[in-house]
Amino acid sequence: MERPAWAPQGIDISVPSVSRMYDFYLGGSHNFEVDREAARKAMEFMPGLPKVMQANRAFMRRAVRYAVDEGVTQFLDIGSGIPTFGNVHEVAQAADPEARVAYVDHDPVAVAHSQAVLEGNERAVAAAADLRRPREIVKNAEISQLLDLGRPVALLLVAVLHFVQDSDEPQAAVAELREALAPGSLIVITHAAYEGIPLSKERAGAAVGIYEDTRSPLVMRSRDEIARFFEGYEMVEPGLVAMPNWRPEAPTAPEQEDPFAFSGFGGVGRKA
Repeated sequence: MERPAWAPQGIDISVPSVSRMYDFYLGGSHNFEVDREAARKAMEFMPGLPKVMQANRAFMRRAVRYAVDEGVTQFLDIGSGIPTFGNVHEVAQAADPEARVAYVDHDPVAVAHSQAVLEGNERAVAAAADLRRPREIVKNAEISQLLDLGRPVALLLVAVLHFVQDSDEPQAAVAELREALAPGSLIVITHAAYEGIPLSKERAGAAVGIYEDTRSPLVMRSRDEIARFFEGYEMVEPGLVAMPNWRPEAPTAPEQEDPFAFSGFGGVGRKA
């Protein structure tokens, strides 16, 4: 198997990676045949997967602009993946050139790419760390040099919590991160759920099953389970909703949207 020049040494390119599959769904070029094959298999059961990813990205961009409008200009994006067009730092720094963004991922390909993209940007860093070990993130030297955790931060957990198994205690990890943030901070979450997917649960479940062969199997959670990640934070209107319904920029009739865009949930909470 040919290793492209951009692929860091020492990574196993024979196992699909969820961040490279996500890159493929979004039309990126930083993925291997093994990722494309897994993504295509998942799309056989759920052809709307790229649409779900696009809805995720669009929600993230609206949430980042909302944060800047609210005066929150520090961003901690955990599980940030491979940089694609319209990343957090581009959106945030277009809205406020002083905005600071720390990206965190445990995938070495994602971190290597992010570092290459951010070269020369003094207000953005990419660090290797794992959501399941929140203390390492909060204590990370690069992150704490860039972000002042004594001031409000927007914590982004976009399309990442559904890759954390219940046995890894995602609720406890998120609680630790929520508590580390200053009053006025925001938490931005999107999460996969069977609710909203315009397919039978069996068929959607078959797409979910493809992820069993990656290092990060997909965990579908209910709306109530997802809402628990916001505990102690006040939900920003309109609450935890299908992603296109969260503060849409243009009033389009729902039937004009691809029904797959309404799969799963997104929301923003604020720390009092």
